[in-house]
Amino acid sequence: MTAILTSSLGGASRENGIRVPSVLIEQNGLLDTIRSLWPQNAKILMICASPDDYEKNDAVLSCLRQSFPMSGLKYSSFELCDDRDTNVIADIDQKDVVVLMGGHVPTQNKFFSDIGLKEKLSSYKGLVIAWSAGSMNCADMVYAGPELPGEAIDPNYKRWLPGLGLTKTNIYPHFQSLRDEMLDGMRLTEDITFPDSMGHEFIALNDGSYIVIDETGETLYGESYSIKDGNLKLICHEGESVKLV
Repeated sequence: MTAILTSSLGGASRENGIRVPSVLIEQNGLLDTIRSLWPQNAKILMICASPDDYEKNDAVLSCLRQSFPMSGLKYSSFELCDDRDTNVIADIDQKDVVVLMGGHVPTQNKFFSDIGLKEKLSSYKGLVIAWSAGSMNCADMVYAGPELPGEAIDPNYKRWLPGLGLTKTNIYPHFQSLRDEMLDGMRLTEDITFPDSMGHEFIALNDGSYIVIDETGETLYGESYSIKDGNLKLICHEGESVKLV
């Protein structure tokens, strides 16, 4: 298996509040990397984050069905897995590309568990492409940092969840926008994420940055930071790459 774990995949933009297809992100060679690994006339399965949010799932599917060909990525089939049809993952080994959507990390994590995705991916030989929550849930042990109002102050909110086990790396996406965000009266980065990083390391990706996992290990592309033991450190510059593992 080869995996491309991104902060953002692109493929859609909003015009007058409506999601419209666009070319995937080209920054830091992301699209070129995907093209280099893309099977001819790929069979694609996209797995959602919110299994009952049909409007969002259908909108993302509709956009990517157009944006992939716009980006030079041809396919022969493109299916969606949400709770309207979970049996579609039964033949996941026959799919060339598995796409993991972004969304709410704990919601997606539960859905992945419900459909037994970790077990089904254990023998998968194709290409996995994920963004945002999908990338985060690829970890062996997932850091599900608070993101919705009330989660940061909820004593029962679980910040660590078992994931798909494709990597030990904990990805923290959209860092360029989240680093100055507030949640429940606290600074998301300094007051929540930094304390949670004690004894852990998070790899904070800006949109346009990504990690490739293959037989050689893990390679990080684009501006990215390490958040570890309450400290922030730039570990990769824009336009550059570094080996993680």
